[in-house]
Amino acid sequence: MADYRRARQPGGTFFFTVVTENRAPIFESEFARKLLGDVMRECAITRPFETDAIVLLHDHLHAMSTLPPGDADYSTRWAFIKANFTRRWLVAGGPEQPITGSRTSTGRRGVWQRRFWEHQIVDDRDYHEHLNYLHYNPVKHGYATCPHAWRHSSFEKWVRKKDYEQDWLCTCRGKTVKEPTFRLNTREIECDW
Repeated sequence: MADYRRARQPGGTFFFTVVTENRAPIFESEFARKLLGDVMRECAITRPFETDAIVLLHDHLHAMSTLPPGDADYSTRWAFIKANFTRRWLVAGGPEQPITGSRTSTGRRGVWQRRFWEHQIVDDRDYHEHLNYLHYNPVKHGYATCPHAWRHSSFEKWVRKKDYEQDWLCTCRGKTVKEPTFRLNTREIECDW
């Protein structure tokens, strides 16, 4: 088995990628999107964290979160989020993907991939590159033609904060935009998320 080493910076900011089991398009469902938001807010009450940015695609999500000073335990938070989402999703009749007998014997369900991927944000440039990558992701995957056209992200929040123009990397009204290259300090460039 691979030796997974997680970044541990108390009070740090992290970029996460969390994927559904077998890339099932769970987040096409409005119920699933609302449920995830509810569970994340509940988690933040007992184990505080700030969601700086988020995007939900059909089969995965990217999120940037900042932990409180002295706290580096994002794994417990994601375990809470995934477990509580799974429980409520299945009770509500949401589908799950088939899993192997060995995974069943360890209590796994077919809603989320077992692990998640994280990257510790190291500086302002890294923060903004990941923020841009996150908000452009629906366009990259062909879900929207412009970041503002994808409703399931924090893009509008950042427009209101004046960090983005409404037409950032927008192809509306026939405007031509060259697809950006993101300089991420991560393996993500090499991965097909």
